[in-house]
Amino acid sequence: MPGKDIAVLGAGAVGVSIALYLQRDGHRVTLIDRDEPGMGCSYGNAALIQCSSVLPVAAPDVLRQVPKLLFDPDQPLVIRWRHLPTLIPFLLAFMRESRPSRYAANADALAAIVPQSFDAYEPLIEAAGLQDLVRRKGELQVFQSHDLFKATAPGRRMREERGVKVELLGEGDLRAIEPALAPDCRWGVMLPSSYQVSDPYRLVSGLARHFAAQGGTIAKAAVRDVLPLAGGGFRIDCEGAEFRAARVVVAMGAFSGPLTRRLGSRTPLNSERGYHAMLPEPGVGLDHTLISADYRFAIAPVDGGIRLAGTAELARVGAPPNYDRARRLIPLAQKVLPGLKADNPSYWMGHRPSLPDSVPVIGPSPHHDGLYFAFGHGHSGLTLGGMTGRMIAGMVGARRSNLDLTPYSITRFP
Repeated sequence: MPGKDIAVLGAGAVGVSIALYLQRDGHRVTLIDRDEPGMGCSYGNAALIQCSSVLPVAAPDVLRQVPKLLFDPDQPLVIRWRHLPTLIPFLLAFMRESRPSRYAANADALAAIVPQSFDAYEPLIEAAGLQDLVRRKGELQVFQSHDLFKATAPGRRMREERGVKVELLGEGDLRAIEPALAPDCRWGVMLPSSYQVSDPYRLVSGLARHFAAQGGTIAKAAVRDVLPLAGGGFRIDCEGAEFRAARVVVAMGAFSGPLTRRLGSRTPLNSERGYHAMLPEPGVGLDHTLISADYRFAIAPVDGGIRLAGTAELARVGAPPNYDRARRLIPLAQKVLPGLKADNPSYWMGHRPSLPDSVPVIGPSPHHDGLYFAFGHGHSGLTLGGMTGRMIAGMVGARRSNLDLTPYSITRFP
């Protein structure tokens, strides 16, 4: 079996980036997914490469929020209470990670990789000729509550302590750059290191086309199992097909858990179901992606209109979508942008692969030589695609890394 044959399972932003970086190292790569590249979570996200996103979701104040998560449907993250029994292990781990010491350690792990995320993407985007889809405009947090603005100061300090640039804006600054904002949007925070993507699906699918044009193989097949072979390498069992490879990278997002367990490694991976509402005729102009601090979701200018994204829920895997989660975003967005029109909206749901510590799994299996994991990116799948690809390629190539890779190892879970 040729030593450079590698199968990457999953064709989202993470899997496609891994495939490209491995291809650049001279490996023969097969990219396998049940859907076309970019059709999973990469399709409907908030369209940001968030080079400033170093704060974990599990924060010290999370315990106070649990009642709202259970009973307030307007919260950015809700828990379907009837599915609570199956979610308890994840929620207990989430609460453990919300301790101040764990919160700081997880922020450090994110800060070691997130700020470099666009640098890792850039050679892939340039080689594929997709520069027109990405622009460095930052992300603009807007506040309608001064109390909330003051209360979030510790988070801003945490970003700055980890090298993220933070700019405070007053009402006049906000009005100058985004005239459509509501009059009570008086306080703002600009995170200038982030990049807007005009169409995340076009970006990921364009990178996949470049991968194929350079000789890579894309196979549309649903992966059922990965079986280590006695003589080395792996057999990938798919519906209606079978593949063999010397090495395998599991990058199947929220669907990685069952396969990973069969390969000897357990994780508290959970599907955090993300929703968006797409408004094709918004009636207002928007130059920056807005993050409503009060309602905690994104208002993103993308090709074809304005996308409202960020709301999520924890529910049993396989539960039907609840598109009311997406519909609720529209009146909230109109509180931020009073002129926003909601004619002919469309709705979408995807599965974010979430881990309690917000730190992705990136690294080798402790049980099988040649097996690697790359999943659990949560809200940062688009952001960390390029960085994950660079890291996995470095591990496969046994290159020395300046990073401490321990925080990303799957062995951190008992």
